[in-house]
Amino acid sequence: MAALSILTLNTGSSSLKFALYRMGGVEGEHEQLDCAGKLDRLTDTESGSARFRVGDASGSLIVDEAGEVAGHDAARAHLFDWVQERLGAPPDGIGHRLVHGGTLYRSPRRINEELRRALDQLVPLAPEHLPREIDGIDAAGKRFPTTAQVACFDTAFHRTMPRVAEVLPVPRELEQRGVQRYGFHGLSYEFIAGELAKLAAPGEGSGRVVAAHLGNGASMAALLDGVSIDTTMGMTPAGGLVMSTRSGDLDPGVLVYMVRHQRLDPDELNELVNRHSGLLGVSGSSSDMRDLLAREEMDPRARLAVALFCYQARKNVAALAAVLGGLDQLVFTGGIGERSAVIRARIAEGLEFLGIELERARNEGDEGRISTDRSAVTVRVIPTNEELIIARHTARLLAAGEGAPRASEPIDRQRDEKG
Repeated sequence: MAALSILTLNTGSSSLKFALYRMGGVEGEHEQLDCAGKLDRLTDTESGSARFRVGDASGSLIVDEAGEVAGHDAARAHLFDWVQERLGAPPDGIGHRLVHGGTLYRSPRRINEELRRALDQLVPLAPEHLPREIDGIDAAGKRFPTTAQVACFDTAFHRTMPRVAEVLPVPRELEQRGVQRYGFHGLSYEFIAGELAKLAAPGEGSGRVVAAHLGNGASMAALLDGVSIDTTMGMTPAGGLVMSTRSGDLDPGVLVYMVRHQRLDPDELNELVNRHSGLLGVSGSSSDMRDLLAREEMDPRARLAVALFCYQARKNVAALAAVLGGLDQLVFTGGIGERSAVIRARIAEGLEFLGIELERARNEGDEGRISTDRSAVTVRVIPTNEELIIARHTARLLAAGEGAPRASEPIDRQRDEKG
């Protein structure tokens, strides 16, 4: 099979990340990154100067420019023009990261009109993310009308969780409206699971693993031989661990108090929980872990924010180990997880009872394995690659010639009473 050119798109609130791959043959036989980059500083105002950076497969910068691109619409148009010029033709496929698939989607799907309409119904589950991601699908369809598009859902990987891990303790009729735990960062965890499978002995699984995706958004997942059985995020990406600007889990009474006594409306509450809480809210100065680490000796609030992040992470490693019935491996990934030896070490402190013991030199050197040789739990640092997972799924669906997907598929509710 001839190599397919695959464009992957990952739309953020103020950025548009992308990658171009050449994919062909059986999975893994031909996976060549052509380039990857992003447009950031997107404001969706008439004036603005987004920065467009692109690196080649070796990481060398091939584009670094600031232009009069302001919002997401202009950014997509600029990117699509650049991609067509680089390829000399439209891409063969476009894969989109979609943050939420609800209960409808348990796997990546080729996008057709029916699926596109179904996405609109999922917006209430992820109003912070899905509208821009859907706009990206529509824009790509107009710019490249003959190019197949594939939706890769961040929630799909966690649809293997048992019912007891999905259900929320609310009236049953709310569950019928989609109120349940979903989990996120699924594309990242899928990549990590694949990398661990490569490291496993022939005929063996990767065992009981806690994977920690720590970045601006942070979560953890309990994996049993590569299958998700629990995770820290819930119905939305705002739940779970404390994050850069997101609160993570809150006592519901806090929200009731803010509505009743502080007179916050839904939009103000959303702004508080998603953009003004987390590390930023606790420190009062920055949402960036690097800034907080640099300030912690002289700034008690920065020190408290860092301590809270590590405390919650440590507590959740132990909780997920309990779900797994023990722990064989702990994996750090994401921007903080991959690059901050200090945070990894502080999270590991106090987890010796689980059999975790870091080797200082390995940890500070960001080596693949950072635990000591005698550690009962293998601790690893594995850089994630969500774009490659999106490209793989897109190429696979195109190669299989899969056509119109159904808008929904049966959900196994026999697990419902079994937990």
